[in-house]
Amino acid sequence: MSNVLGYDQVAVFADAKAADYAALSDRIWDMPELAFEEFRSVAEHIEIMEKEGFHITRNIAGIETAFIAEWGQAGPVIGFLGEFDALAGLSQDADTLEAATATPGANGHGCHHNLLGAASLLAAVALRDAVAAAGVQAKIRYYGCPAEEEGSGKTFMARAGAFDDLDAAFCWHPASFNAVMSSSTLAVVDVNARFTGRSAHAAMAPHVGRSALDAVELMNVGINYMREHMPSDARIHYAITDAGGKAANVVQARAEGTYVIRAPELSELTTLLKRVEKIAQGAALMTETTVETTVGSAMANIVPNRTLESAMYQNLKRCGPPPYDAEDFAYADRMRQSALSEEDIIASAKSFGGDPDFPRSLHDDILPFPETPGLLFGSTDVGDVSWIAPTAQCLMATVAIGTPFHAWQTVAQGKRPAAHKAMIVAAKVMAATGADVISDPAMLKQAKDELKKRTRGQDYLTLIPESLRSQ
Repeated sequence: MSNVLGYDQVAVFADAKAADYAALSDRIWDMPELAFEEFRSVAEHIEIMEKEGFHITRNIAGIETAFIAEWGQAGPVIGFLGEFDALAGLSQDADTLEAATATPGANGHGCHHNLLGAASLLAAVALRDAVAAAGVQAKIRYYGCPAEEEGSGKTFMARAGAFDDLDAAFCWHPASFNAVMSSSTLAVVDVNARFTGRSAHAAMAPHVGRSALDAVELMNVGINYMREHMPSDARIHYAITDAGGKAANVVQARAEGTYVIRAPELSELTTLLKRVEKIAQGAALMTETTVETTVGSAMANIVPNRTLESAMYQNLKRCGPPPYDAEDFAYADRMRQSALSEEDIIASAKSFGGDPDFPRSLHDDILPFPETPGLLFGSTDVGDVSWIAPTAQCLMATVAIGTPFHAWQTVAQGKRPAAHKAMIVAAKVMAATGADVISDPAMLKQAKDELKKRTRGQDYLTLIPESLRSQ
């Protein structure tokens, strides 16, 4: 047996099984399922991992569509994070250049989680094959993580301790540029404010009524005034989820708003949450209503890990960008000409740190590794994992530059050969970085020390209360 374990070894095993996992991603594309309902998708993933000899643990955190596939008895515990949930209302025919579907209003993979889960699965299997061939010790895990789009699946898994003994975690995300992500994200919490008042005839006896709808409106006014007095990189979004009814001549006895609060740090988020709750109480006091505030979901900010990210960047350079061919570029050219605007291209480049003037329609290059971590203004439940174990992730170009995610254009490209090529590169890069961690105990120690330094010794904390279940 060889004691060599690195990029060359895992790449051979990934290439040997690449076609099977590309086919898996297509099957998942064909069965788009929403948060916590990914039963068929999970069954497809589990069937493959059982055939590969991985031990399956189901119902992680009491979630039917959360599972862990594990191989190995001892050594560093290396985890790969997979997702497979789709988005509502994004049904779209594949390979088209216009919005078209045979099933209007159905679900669709508008964020390419069909590719995300399949590539992470391949990374776990390729690393396992390389570890077995090299005769070294390691535990390899694939985490089947539901409900990233809506539901914070990893947050519930983290709260249940699913990642507590993990030494290092790897993941990726489909994008329009190829890069290693070295950015934090915004921590986020969703809070519902449910007001209860007293109904009355709005003309005959308005003084008898106590308007819950007035309370929601006053709460929104209070939050708007607070925006001037909170960190500039924090965010609050809202929606009136229950206006109490449609009759204007009735004083509304119930009304509800949902508020999404984001901040770069968990400590800042906790402070903002308390202030929002106080505004809700003030709105109730002004209207003589009562209010109940409840947390619906929450996600921590990503803690960058430059140690693992640097190793991942070296593996990405070793692998190179996806090997797109002439037909890949031709289709991407047609997509840009027919369905993407200049504004789309600029927004895409800004989102992923790329160049809007890149001369080709597919990014067949690699973005430079940033000198310092940045900040993305979105949120992801990968952040919760990154507080518990050193975590690194890459971005791979599965779509033409300018493609808006969470849109039909992304769904249309989800089964393209270019997307398959990108997911295979992602699998190789993740698996190779896992191999580096197994082969180099000093790297693992450095990554763990960095995590402690970046979190300033704070323990992982979720804002989701223990009473709140995932479904």
